[in-house]
Amino acid sequence: MKILIIDDERSIRNTLKEILEFEGHEITLAEDGREGVDAALGGNFDAIFCDIKMPNMDGLEVLDALSAAECESEVIMISGHGDIDTAVKCIRKGAFDFIQKPLDLNRILITLKNATDKTSLVKETTLLKKKVQGKYDIVGSSPAIEHIKELVDRVAPTDARVLIMGSNGTGKELVARRIHDKSQRASAPFIEVNCAAIPGELIESELFGHEKGAFTSAVKQHKGKFEQAEGGTLFLDEIGDMSLAAQAKVLRVLQENKLSRVGSDKDITVNVRVVAATNKNLTAEIEKGTFREDLYHRLSVIVINVPKLSERKEDIPLLMDHFINQISKEEGIPVKKVTPEAVKALQELPWTGNIRELRNVAERLMILCGKEITKEDIIAYATPSI
Repeated sequence: MKILIIDDERSIRNTLKEILEFEGHEITLAEDGREGVDAALGGNFDAIFCDIKMPNMDGLEVLDALSAAECESEVIMISGHGDIDTAVKCIRKGAFDFIQKPLDLNRILITLKNATDKTSLVKETTLLKKKVQGKYDIVGSSPAIEHIKELVDRVAPTDARVLIMGSNGTGKELVARRIHDKSQRASAPFIEVNCAAIPGELIESELFGHEKGAFTSAVKQHKGKFEQAEGGTLFLDEIGDMSLAAQAKVLRVLQENKLSRVGSDKDITVNVRVVAATNKNLTAEIEKGTFREDLYHRLSVIVINVPKLSERKEDIPLLMDHFINQISKEEGIPVKKVTPEAVKALQELPWTGNIRELRNVAERLMILCGKEITKEDIIAYATPSI
């Protein structure tokens, strides 16, 4: 690991250097705060030891400078004049820990291990977030997709409710995710509920929670999806399949921001943004009496229509590149080139399963084809017999 030591006392610098080099670490030394800040910002250090009392720039000023520059290294403060107030100031300014002189070998090594473990965890979390965000990218440059991206960017910072409409497999969840990720609620939970996958008798308990003993299998209290999404976004997928009884309760939550768990009369206040999606024509469902008109108007402040893949075939080359790279990373398969003739053949297919079908085809081609995906491969593998 790379470690920076900032201290104006040569004896302290050398002692720390000897200890940490013995443990196998790569050490860089700085004689004062200004030199230390320059070194910290010019190198990628796993941890920094910094004295507090130094000429030119003291340790607290070093902390301020590193914080302003968004330095990701964990800083461990050391001082021979330590007191509780100073230690608290250091921690508030972002220091990982505070060690008093004379330095204790075991304390140094334990603190360093904890600091570097935290740094590794932060880096891993950042990497995972990038991978997750990449998984939910909206890929395409067709006019329809550009319009959706622009609309999402405009509506996401607000708390307006959004109704996403489109056929199965078109990517309605990706739109919902993008709305959440670009909103002020991005750091709070994104909770998804597939209303079509939950039996009608359980949907109310799933959404609003239940109290212990509310029904036979309710052996303990359960928080529903609305409470789990507190401060964040609740995505009600396939809301057109929700029962009328559950619709009435959802309407109440949207009107009053309050709910009551199954088996309780107590109101619970919630702060949740609702984004809904459906593959049904809700106007037709309203006429049939299976969907509440007042709920429709509550949900459809902004309506986003996601086109079928057959309506945006110019996006197929970009989507194939995206899926091939994604599958390559997930499965450890070398990236394969798609020939122009193969791309044209893909664009001529009907794609009744939309983006989901294209993803499956891309995975099949990556597994079964050679180094290159050809037109013959598309004919052989893209439309397997059922």
